[in-house]
Amino acid sequence: MLAAVVPRALCRLAARRCPAALPRAWRGAARQDEGGGWRRQRRRGAAAAAARPGGGALGFLGALSLFRRGAEEDAEDAIILLLKRAKLSVMKGELGEAERTLHQALRLSHQAGDGKAIAYTYSMMANVALMQGQLDNAEKLYKATMSYMLAGDTKEDDNAILEMSLKLASIYAAQKQHKLALAGYEFCILTLEEKIAKQKDLPEDVLPAEEKANTRLLLGMSLDGYARYLLSINQLPVAQKMYEKALQISSDVQGETHPQTVVLLNDLATVLDAQGRYDEAYSYVRRAADLAKETQHPEEHMVLNNLAAILMHKEDFLQAKQVYKEALKQAEQKGDIASVQHIQEELAELAKRRKGSK
Repeated sequence: MLAAVVPRALCRLAARRCPAALPRAWRGAARQDEGGGWRRQRRRGAAAAAARPGGGALGFLGALSLFRRGAEEDAEDAIILLLKRAKLSVMKGELGEAERTLHQALRLSHQAGDGKAIAYTYSMMANVALMQGQLDNAEKLYKATMSYMLAGDTKEDDNAILEMSLKLASIYAAQKQHKLALAGYEFCILTLEEKIAKQKDLPEDVLPAEEKANTRLLLGMSLDGYARYLLSINQLPVAQKMYEKALQISSDVQGETHPQTVVLLNDLATVLDAQGRYDEAYSYVRRAADLAKETQHPEEHMVLNNLAAILMHKEDFLQAKQVYKEALKQAEQKGDIASVQHIQEELAELAKRRKGSK
């Protein structure tokens, strides 16, 4: 039976079940897997962002060091082999096969009585469940993972626990359980801010600079996820503040030209545009577009689409049309069918507005 133990502080915040959750993963945040950076997709809801592989609380390669070496070496090797197979299936998009393999790994982990192996397998199963859109199942599996970790020597403010808490918050957001989502995001942000304040003056021989940076990146991830959620429920001024903080962290830790910084510039422009602050929005999205072009950002066409929309709101119809056409060209070259359709609809809307303004 899956246990549902979660951090006690989080339970107090949420009253009923416990919240927490993940937006898209930031480079280096928590105990990420080998995916490194992160690739932003169009907003398709919190569940889609949470399901993206890469950025799990216990990285796939981490499995190689999770297990004790010694008497149970054969069993451990078998578990590791199954986890590798499951990872490969996920990478190939064969989620059903990954799920079956993970159940085998879980069975062997229980037989070996290895709590770390059980927790790691549950975390992989939760990620697969999210990718399959099985939110209720993913929620149970993340709680089970946290239960086994907390039963060991993992602390409630450990980055791995907080990242799974962030994933849970995004699940609640997708389920429209607003009180739980808000409690989850706020729990992650407040806990990380307190943790960063405590770590600030620790010398590097006590806490390496990379570990401090990872904690800051996890805070940025939390702020980013919270901002996207607030934007979705039309809490625009607060969303703007969260985006500004996330952008500052990404710029400081990852640099202005990092793909994620570019996306956050674009996101901040979006929330300013939604408030009718078109000139401010334009300044941010223009910078994002310039950086996207300079760095050959994989989603430059989406930044250009946003730039064109803001130009249309500023009633600069001629420039907007030119930018939309460039965005459309790039979307077609990249085979992004959804973006192609969206940009074509925006061009049609632009034509109506131009006609109405004459």
